[in-house]
Order: sequence, then structure tokens, then C-alpha cells
Amino acid sequence: MEEDFEFDFSEDPRFSVERYEEMIRNQDQYFFDAQAFESIIEYYVEKNDPIKALQVAEYAINQHPFAAVFSIKQAQLYLATNQFDRAFESLNKAETLEPSDADIYTIRGNIYEGLERNQDALDNYEKALGLAESTDEILLHIAYVYQSMGDYENAVGYLKQCLEQNMENQDALYELAFCYDVLDKQEESIKFYEQYIDNEPYSYAAWYNLGNAFNKMDLYEKSIDAYDYAILIKDNFASAYFNKGNALVHLDRYTEAIEVYKHTFEYEPPSGDTYTAIGECYEKLERMDEARSYYKKAVKLDPSQSDAWFGIGVTLDFEERYFESLYFYKKALDLDDKNADYWFAIADAQYKLKQLDESEKAYEKVLELNPVDIEAWLDYSSILFEQDKLTAAIEIISEGIKNNPDSAELYYRMVAYLFAAHQFGEALIYLETALNSDPEKHHILFEYLPQLHENKVIVDIINRYTR
Repeated sequence: MEEDFEFDFSEDPRFSVERYEEMIRNQDQYFFDAQAFESIIEYYVEKNDPIKALQVAEYAINQHPFAAVFSIKQAQLYLATNQFDRAFESLNKAETLEPSDADIYTIRGNIYEGLERNQDALDNYEKALGLAESTDEILLHIAYVYQSMGDYENAVGYLKQCLEQNMENQDALYELAFCYDVLDKQEESIKFYEQYIDNEPYSYAAWYNLGNAFNKMDLYEKSIDAYDYAILIKDNFASAYFNKGNALVHLDRYTEAIEVYKHTFEYEPPSGDTYTAIGECYEKLERMDEARSYYKKAVKLDPSQSDAWFGIGVTLDFEERYFESLYFYKKALDLDDKNADYWFAIADAQYKLKQLDESEKAYEKVLELNPVDIEAWLDYSSILFEQDKLTAAIEIISEGIKNNPDSAELYYRMVAYLFAAHQFGEALIYLETALNSDPEKHHILFEYLPQLHENKVIVDIINRYTR
């Protein structure tokens, strides 16, 4: 039997929910005012039950067919459940009832944004801007659209407008830092956040982003100061501790970095990234047992941590356990086969194990991925030289010089190989080039072929550049 009276449940929305659920159990029809329906829908949204919330919205529309708010809420719920066509239908109905409601155009913009129909999204957000009382979230979404279009300059403009409307919009602060990073405008980023902090000195997000900007400009002492302010304001700010640790690593302050990284465990569960970072610090301190322990923790927690597998290999290599290290290098390579550092370590380990053919192939891969790696050119050619493959060694160094025409090391090595091949005239030409490039590095030549100390022509040429 339909009840033709209503109660005022505005004091406690739970009464409205209980009465609604009683109606469903009894398969009856009760009347609810608009406010009660809104509180019931909100209850199910907070319970993360959009299906029940949609059922409530349908009842609300039946009882209040001219209330645009329920068609809008219905559209929001359809959007949340990826029912875009139905969401559009609900928004069209709402627009007929209340065309001046900004939420209609904001939600429609959200749908178009998700569908990557960027211009349609922008058109609707612009309509919403003209109707809404609070615009910071709309401005933020316009910035998102411009970011997806690759127009970061426009995105920056809208993010700044967003922050003018609401200085505490944390998402806008982080997105602005991202845009400045993409645009490689760290100085502009620093200037903005310093001005922002003048007005909002207790914004931990602003201090954090300022620290990140300093970090990217290699101003590590300043970045640490900024992270410290962020931590002072929000003492459980794990990301600030982690990034402060990274800055300390750049300053070779590994012991301090370890302690800062460990602070993150007080505020969030350990992660593979953090364990790996701690392992790298112990590795730099040559405390290999501790480094290996943390690398193992990292891969146990996250087997996809390629740098941790690699780190285990590095610690074993340090202990001259080359065969074991090779196994872990290859584990890392399985996860990231485009990493030139992994290939280099494998090439080096194979060389130490006298697996020369395999080492040569690995060095070829290093140079394919990273042709500006001077050490790889030198080491690869050296393997060939040691096997009396002198012509091949000269060819490799020649190729290295083509890729690195400013590298004095390669020119000096070429001089050594050419002398070994009795190509003295050409060797002297390369020696002049090397000395013009960097005369202070001439010792490289004698380290590789000490007997050249006895060559008066070479010594005289070097003396002309170094005295």
C-alpha cells in the first residue's frame, strides 16, 4: 500500500536509507522528498555501490520527474559504470529541464575527455565555466585536455587560473610541475613555486614540487632544504623522504641517504624501489653484503625490479664471483633487454670468464644501444687487440671516433693501435688530433703501450703540447 505521507529525515540520512531499504524489502512504494533521495544516493555512492545508487536515482526520477538533479546524478553514475550512451541521454534530459546547471556540461565534458574527443570536451567545459560558481575543478580538467593534446603551454595557463581560484588544489600543483618538466622550464617552475610559497608558506605540496624542480637543475642542497620544509609541514610525507634520499645520493652522501630512505618505512609499506635505492647506497659504500641483502629484499617483494637483479650481480662481480654475477645480469636483461648498462656488465663478466666470442657480441649490443659509450668502444677494441685482431681493433676505434669525434681517449687509443700496426705516419696524425683535443690525457697512450716512452718522436710531439 503506497504511503501518502512523508517524514523529515534531514536530521539523520540513515533513517532515509533504512526506510528506502524497507520499501524494497516490502516491494512497496513510499514517497521521499528530493533531499531524502539525494542522501540515499550519496549513501550508496560512498558504499561504492553504483548499481544500487542507480536504482535509487530511477525511483527519484519517477517521483520527481521535473527535478534535473536526479538526471544529473544518474548521468554521473552511468559515467562511473562506463555506460556512456545512457549518460548522454540523462544529460540531454537534464539540459531540457535545467539548461543553466553547470554540472550538465562538466559531466558531458568528462565523458568526451574520456573518449578523447578533446574539442567536444573543451566546448562543454567552457560552457560550464560560464555557469559554475566554483570553477577550479573545471579549469583543472581543461588543463588535462590540453595535456592530452600535447599543448602544455595552454595547460600551464589553465592550471595557474585553477590555482588562482583555489590555492589549495593539490592536483593542480602537481600537474603544473609535470607540465614545466615536459616543457623543460625548471627555472620558471622554481619562480612560480617560490612565489606561491610566499602566499602559502605551509603548502607541503608546493615545497615538494619546488624540491623536485631544484633536483632537476642539479641544485641538490636547495632541493634537500625544500624537502625538509615539506616534511616539517607533513611529517609522514613518504615521497619527500624518498626524493630527499635521491638528492643525498647525488651528493655522494650515501650513509645519510640510507637513513632517509628508511624513514619512508614508518609511513608506507616498503617498496621494491626503496629497497633497491638502499642497496645502491650500500653498494657505493662497498658494503656488499648489506647491498645484496637489500637487493634480495627488493626482488622478493617485486620480481620485476631489474635494477635489483642487476645490483646483486654487481655485488658478486665485486667479489670476483663472475660466473654467479653473470646469472643475475642475465635476469636483469630478461626484464629490460634494451638496457645498455646490463649488456656492458655482461660483456665485462664474459671477458673475465674468457668467454671472448660472447663478450664481443655483448659489446656489439652495447654500442648498438649506446654508441656514445666511450668505455665500451675502448674495451671492445681491447679484446680484439689482445687476440691479435689488430685490423678489427683499428676498425672499431675508427667507428667509435665517427660516433664520438670529441673523445680524446679514442684518438689516443688509435695512436697505440696504429703504432702496433707499424702505421707510424697515420699514428702521428692521430696523435696531433688527440693532443689538440686534450693534451692532459696523453698518459693514456703510455698506459696502454708503455714502450712508447722510448719513442723520441712521440715524446717530442707531446712535449710541444704539454710544456
